[in-house]
Order: sequence, then structure tokens, then C-alpha cells
Amino acid sequence: MAAARVSAQKIAKLEERIGYTFKEHARLVRALTHTSATKISGDISHYERLEFLGDRVLGLCVAELLFAEFPAAREGELSVRLNALVCGKACAEIADEIGLHNFIHAGADANQLTSKRMRSVRADVTESLIAAIYLDGGIDAAKRFVKRYWNERLSEAGGALSDSKTALQEWAHIQSGVTPVYRVTKRSGPDHDPTFVVEVELGSTKNALGRGKSKRAAEQAAAQAVLLREAVWVQTADGTIKENSK
Repeated sequence: MAAARVSAQKIAKLEERIGYTFKEHARLVRALTHTSATKISGDISHYERLEFLGDRVLGLCVAELLFAEFPAAREGELSVRLNALVCGKACAEIADEIGLHNFIHAGADANQLTSKRMRSVRADVTESLIAAIYLDGGIDAAKRFVKRYWNERLSEAGGALSDSKTALQEWAHIQSGVTPVYRVTKRSGPDHDPTFVVEVELGSTKNALGRGKSKRAAEQAAAQAVLLREAVWVQTADGTIKENSK
């Protein structure tokens, strides 16, 4: 009965998109099922328990990525970065990047899954999906999934730093009063694993390019390229990016 909640065609499409094939589809179906879709009182064949587990698995995987990426960072900085990367907003952004709303099985609110009000649901399903992958394929499979979607975000979660697009906009307004304009110049790769190249234009300031697995990531990379080139931000030997204090 549970498998009927999500069609085999949708399951195959999502597996292709996330780069992982489940041994037991029932786990994936449960991870995608909202409580509003369960009809029987006491039915727990929805994602809430998986969400609980996925939150912990995500925290471990991201903590390990940060530990390796920033070998000189202190505990406080790592904690700030971790919190920014595993928060509901970040998980919802990952859900939107994957397009999870197209696969969630929900009740009356199904048509509202893309709304801001339902952002927490999309975030919860991201965590439940991680748990399902962990239970089905083990910690290495979960790590591969997390690395695929979180790796490019590691340097963005810079604690005291604003995100690069916000920082660039503030700097550009002070310098020349212009607003950065972003445009996609190239898209390559299959639909389930695309790569975007984005160019940012800033009036008389030289343009810059950024590359990423989503338009958002590519825009952030382009903005960061300008900030580093103009010495608004600096990168230390261990890879940490911070504001230039000079």
C-alpha cells in the first residue's frame, strides 16, 4: 500500500536526480510521505521518525566535511558554519534544488508545497531522505549525498560574513550605486547533474564568472570572485574566507 503513494516512475526519476538507487523503495516512499497523507489514526508510515534520524546523520556528515575543509578553524567557527549549513533554510534550499516538492506525497496542502509557509516541510523531507539513504546504503552513501549537495556551500557559511551576493550588492552600491546583474552564460551536463556558469555584471567594474551545480551556487561563486579580486574579502592559507580588515 505504501509503495502506491509514489509511482515507480517518480521513484526512478528521483533516484536518477539524487544519484542513488534504493535497495528497498519502501524507505524512500516513507521519507516522502507527509503526515497529512496518512489516513488511519496512529499510522506512523510517514517521514517524522526518519526526519529525526536524518537530522543527526546530516550533522555528522557536514561536521566531517567542515573538519576536513578548514583544518585551522577553531571550534567556535566550525560551530557557526555547521549551524548555517544544517538549518531549516539550508535544507529547504537543497530540497528546492532537487525539486523534492514534485515527489512529496501530502494531503490537502500538496498544491502549496512550494510556498514559503511550507518551507519547513521541504526541509524536513530533505532530512528524512538523508535518513532513508543512510538506512538503505549505510553512512558512506549518506556522505556521498551530503557532499554532492553541501560541498559547494561550505565556504558560503562563513559565520560573520554575509553571503557573497549580499556582500557584493552592498559593496557595489557604496562604490558606484549599481546593482549586480547575474545571467547564465552556459549550462552543461545531464538534467539530474547540471553545471551552470553565471556572469555577474557591475557597470564599470570588470565582470566575473562563477560555476556551480545550481544557478544559485554559480551566482554566489561569481559574486565571491569579484569580492576576492577587489580585495573586499581575502582567503587565508587554510581556505577560510573573511573580510579584509585593511
